[in-house]
Amino acid sequence: MMKRNILILFCLWLAMGEAVAQELSVKSMTAAPMDLSASQYERSDLAGQACGLVKVQLATTGAQFEGNVIGQTEYKTGEYWVYMSEGTYMLTVKHPNFVPLDINFKDYDISGVSAKATYKLILLLPESSEESMQQFTIRYSPKDAIVIIDSKPYQGNDGIITVSLPVGQYDYLVTASGYDPINGSIQLKASTPSTLRIDLEKTKDSTPINIVQHSGKDDTAPINDNIETIMVNGVSFNMVRVEGGTFTMGATPEQESDADSDEKPAHQVTLSTYSIGETEVTQALWVAVMGSNPSKFKGNNRPVEMVTWDDCQAFIQRLNQLTGRRFRLPTEAEWEYAARGGNKNYGLKYSGSNYIDEVAWYTETTNNTGPKDVKTKKGNELGLYDMSGNVYEWCQDRYGDYSSSLQTNPYGPSSGSFRVYRGGCGNSDAEICRVSNRYGNSPALRFSNLGLRLAL
Repeated sequence: MMKRNILILFCLWLAMGEAVAQELSVKSMTAAPMDLSASQYERSDLAGQACGLVKVQLATTGAQFEGNVIGQTEYKTGEYWVYMSEGTYMLTVKHPNFVPLDINFKDYDISGVSAKATYKLILLLPESSEESMQQFTIRYSPKDAIVIIDSKPYQGNDGIITVSLPVGQYDYLVTASGYDPINGSIQLKASTPSTLRIDLEKTKDSTPINIVQHSGKDDTAPINDNIETIMVNGVSFNMVRVEGGTFTMGATPEQESDADSDEKPAHQVTLSTYSIGETEVTQALWVAVMGSNPSKFKGNNRPVEMVTWDDCQAFIQRLNQLTGRRFRLPTEAEWEYAARGGNKNYGLKYSGSNYIDEVAWYTETTNNTGPKDVKTKKGNELGLYDMSGNVYEWCQDRYGDYSSSLQTNPYGPSSGSFRVYRGGCGNSDAEICRVSNRYGNSPALRFSNLGLRLAL
């Protein structure tokens, strides 16, 4: 009876094919003391400690890594950069085409990764898959659409794109301005090329406009004629022009005794003209660009949250690919200048008022129930919303001490492992929502009251 069961299992294994048993293997794991990447491109964990960097050489895309991995893994042509907390000695490699691989660094005489140290891990594909490549063709319309495969944009020719990729599963997105995007996934097989035909349909009422009339939601907010509306995959958002000028940044008199030491000294900053998001990036916009929603508190008009600084960079990169523009995170100085009302600054404690209930979702108005829909409180002098409260907002700068000297278009410290975030959140007390209050933390920080606002 036992032999019969074994025979049945063996036949089932043959029917399922060899792919089930495909396994990665470790060729070598070594320290790379002459490679200074970990210190030159430093990343810190949530405790502020510098990480070690494991460069995983693997000749296929689509791998994921688990085990005290800090921040987003970067793929650099055949090599994954995996940042790990100091002392970590276990790494799990997962790929849709292979059995998960658990690697114990101690097996290779490495007791745990050291801070600011670089290591080289070489993984081998099964022999049957090392040279397994296949063609993937997408025929699409309109002909000016953008094709993205596994987050990488490809340039087509006359509505056709053909790429050669390693056998495996890939996500694709075809998108064009004024059309509903189409996305999906496909499994490339060694036996035959794959071809898709994708015809996008026009989005109803998707014509972008350049000037937006006052919404009427807040009769006390100024009508702003310096608004540009931008459409991405059927979702529109507004960018507000901020005229350049000089202002005092930091612990100005209206911040009173609430100001912390990192807000001092107050200093003069001169900025050029720029544009900034009328609201925080909404979940609807994030989904239109990235195809998924990481937020804990779901709602199309709520700000996106649960995003790291690195996540924001990936979002902005794809947004720029889709729009042909050059969006970025605001600098800390740009953020504070806009929150204060730019050159229309009235010297207010919060963004738009001295009375926080008018302008902010914070602990007294949310009862800790998560972020609320954007643009439901009063706007500030520039017609910007929720710069006090709702969710914290990532800035581009590294976090560091202020200087008393006059600065022009500052970009923050040139080194440091923390990034700045501003504005307070729905779980914050009033003093945290002040326009000069500031925080810094690891770019890998992720929680349900942390989002972003765009600059341009």
